[in-house]
Parts: sequence; structure tokens; C-alpha cells
Amino acid sequence: MSAEMTASRKQEIRPADESPVYAFLEKPSLIDYPGSLCAVFFTSGCNFSCGYCHNASLMGGKKTGLLWSRLEEVCRKFKKEWTDAVCITGGEPTLASGLMELIEFFRGFGFKIKIDSNGSRPEILKECLPRIDSIAMDIKADFSGYSQLTGFTHTEKIAESVHLIMSSDVDYEFRTTLIESFHTDEQMRGIGELIQGARRYCIQPFIPQDTLPDPRMRQLKRTTPQRLREVEKLMKPFVREVMVRGA
Repeated sequence: MSAEMTASRKQEIRPADESPVYAFLEKPSLIDYPGSLCAVFFTSGCNFSCGYCHNASLMGGKKTGLLWSRLEEVCRKFKKEWTDAVCITGGEPTLASGLMELIEFFRGFGFKIKIDSNGSRPEILKECLPRIDSIAMDIKADFSGYSQLTGFTHTEKIAESVHLIMSSDVDYEFRTTLIESFHTDEQMRGIGELIQGARRYCIQPFIPQDTLPDPRMRQLKRTTPQRLREVEKLMKPFVREVMVRGA
């Protein structure tokens, strides 16, 4: 039986059931899975309260998901457009019920699978890692800054997720959105110590928008290229590769 037939057969069992996917990008992305043409799917709900979140509409409680039958139509369309990978993002995907089923559903179409996560639920990541091909975990701050920036206090879970990812066979990267007024050199050294020896670390600029959840964040300036390069140099001793995106 072909991969698509396997996926179709699953839909015959529950065509009217709700999937964990709340929304998706209409066009494939060349950014979200480097080296692949990638379909991007969003789950809803997040246990962080980052004031600079660009997906603020997906924060908070769970929203109604697409029907599995509709999701199958979308996947078939992407396959016809030569899409070879999917990125499950959010929100926070590890909060979504049915995440493992979703992974297997996408696998049935032959997609490579990447997950974006905040690392807050290592018990779920432990289940996911053997089933996926790539993961990107946000490192919001060093542990002294997590509560202030995200409202999340269980930093031991962040540390556990970092360890699980670095110990796995999955391709991975850690990444930080750099807020110039918050991410001091001291903050960045703390992050470096947390991910010491990591394969790849990405820094990207904070970009103010009128839709950010925290009005104070809307008034901040975009991270300067100079600061991005300073942090790139600062982090090189801690990890094997540092990348700057959006400079």
C-alpha cells in the first residue's frame, strides 16, 4: 500500500474528526526546514506568555482544528507542489492532543518532519524525537530571565529538553530572538552554558510589530546588525556553529 493510500485509509476511519492543526501557510516555505520545500502547520495554545510573540493569536487556549479530511486535502496539494517536508509549529505543539497521531499522519505522505518547541514538556519531546527528523527549540533567556520574559518558571524542564535533544540522533538547532535591551552579554553567556557543545545555535533579530501582546514591546527598536554580530562572536566558544538569521 502506498504512503498516500495509508494516509487516506486513516481518514476513512475518522473523516469528520478534528485534527490538532489550527491553520497552515498557503504556500510552502524555504526557510522553516533548511534544504527542503516545507509546508508549515500551526497548532493552537501556548503555556508561555511572551510579550514579543509574533503568533499571538495562537496563544492561550485551544482553538478548533481542521478536520482530518481537510488536512488530507491540504497534504495532497502540497505533495503536488513538490513539498517534501512539514514543520509543526504553534503555539506550542507539545500541548496538542493527538500530536503523535499527527506525526504519523504526515509520515504517511512521506514528508520529513520538523517540530518547533519551547522545550517546556520534555516528557512529550521524548516521545516525539524517535518519530521526527528535525527539531528547533527556542532558548528564550538564561534561567534568571525565563520567568520575566515568558512567565514560565520550571526551568528544570528546559534543561531536560536541551539534554534530550542533544543526546538524540535528530538534527536540531537552538535559537534565540535577541532583544537588545534584555539579552545582555551576561544573559547570553548563561544561554551558552546551558547549550554548551550544541551542534547549531541561531540568533535572530527582535522585530517590533503593532500586534505584539505587550504594548511595551511594540515600542522597542529592532535588534541592530551590530548587536547580532557581537552576540555571534560571544557565542562561538560555546557551540559548534552559530548562525545569524535576518541580519
